[in-house]
Amino acid sequence: MELKECVKRREPELLACLQENLRIPSVQGAPEEGKPYGSEVRRSLDHVLTAAEALGFSTVNMDGQVGWCEYGTGEEMVAVLGHLDVVPAGDGWSFDPWGGEIRENRIFGRGTMDDKGPSIAALYALAALRDSGLPIRRRIRVLWGCNEESGSQDMKYYLAHGGEIPVMGFTPDGEYPVINGEKGIINVTYGREMDRVGDLQLISLHGGTAPNVVPSSACAKLACSKELAQRLAALQAPKLRFTATQYGLFVESEGVSAHGSTPELGENAIGRLLLALDTLPLEGQTRETIHFLAETLGMETDGTSAGISLCDEVSGKLTLNWGTLNIENGKLQMKINYRYPVTKAYDDCAPLLDAKFAAAGFTKAAELHKAKLYVPEDSELVRTLMKVYREQTGLEGKPKSIGGGTYAKSLPNIVAFGPIFPGDEIREHKPDEFLELSRLMENAQIIAAAMYEMAK
Repeated sequence: MELKECVKRREPELLACLQENLRIPSVQGAPEEGKPYGSEVRRSLDHVLTAAEALGFSTVNMDGQVGWCEYGTGEEMVAVLGHLDVVPAGDGWSFDPWGGEIRENRIFGRGTMDDKGPSIAALYALAALRDSGLPIRRRIRVLWGCNEESGSQDMKYYLAHGGEIPVMGFTPDGEYPVINGEKGIINVTYGREMDRVGDLQLISLHGGTAPNVVPSSACAKLACSKELAQRLAALQAPKLRFTATQYGLFVESEGVSAHGSTPELGENAIGRLLLALDTLPLEGQTRETIHFLAETLGMETDGTSAGISLCDEVSGKLTLNWGTLNIENGKLQMKINYRYPVTKAYDDCAPLLDAKFAAAGFTKAAELHKAKLYVPEDSELVRTLMKVYREQTGLEGKPKSIGGGTYAKSLPNIVAFGPIFPGDEIREHKPDEFLELSRLMENAQIIAAAMYEMAK
């Protein structure tokens, strides 16, 4: 029987299993014995592994961190990596987020797109491949992780405890046709002490909510005489407001929010505020610090003035987002999120930025680095997945690089492949998350074909 027909025959079981799992609110909870990410995440994992066993596959549950099933007997293993944990439902739903309802050929629920739909489709794609009788020389492993949404500690555990590394594989937790490049991501926190001297003194400053979000607002309080405050309050500039107060001057800045991976699509309110403060008659360390930050970062998004401007033909420019800045009681803390191109490295940018800030009196308080991922376009894995995509969809398309990060970074030799098709609405993490039944089965067909091409 042809593979496509085998996949189609598994549709009723796939839908039933997905509906049942969507009814499990597998949001990370308090850890328990054998349930490192809470009881509901463990329940979701147990449910899928039970379904895999009912289909006749051997399964493994690695301490509630990650589970998998396998088919085949080859020495080498190829993999499909999905995850069963989901973000909280949030507000604004028209449907029960934990209902798994099917209406007008759409299945609704938190996790339908991200990532229960495609990762459970992988299970039934594997069953269909077995049903087809097509010969394979490599084992196929479908893995279900439990902590993608909160740090991917699950796959760190898998690797640290002897989990087998696939020779190639993909995660259906991104976009088609293939994401073969993901920029390296660095979140760094700098701090320093500041004095308060002169006729105009900075009392406090606050802006931003997270390193990976372009701040849409920022504000500063400055102490000064009534006369100076009234003079400065007369200043005017686009998206800035100067107000005389009882204590002195209040300055507000307006920006445009955007994701930290595309800061050029926003307007950084912190940078705008610092550029304005740099024109005021501040003194001492405060003046030096404000001037340094305005000159080094300002509203730039590519790291040019910071000395870390990088670029390549594959993924474009380094992007830099000044995510947060807080000054209170003479203490400054700020967080920057920057992403370097896929053919570059940590050492091409991080040491330079650290040295620049250290020379200006800053201390690095914390850093989180997610290394870049890059699998060349002419590699066996990318060529194989592109072949499958073109044959299954009739579309051409090209592999692409992104500024964000996917689950592919958590396991070697993996790239992101689906489930979102070009032009489709991005629905994950939003109210009324859904997946069209036709798209679910289209993904199942593509996953089955990709499994076979990788394993044959």
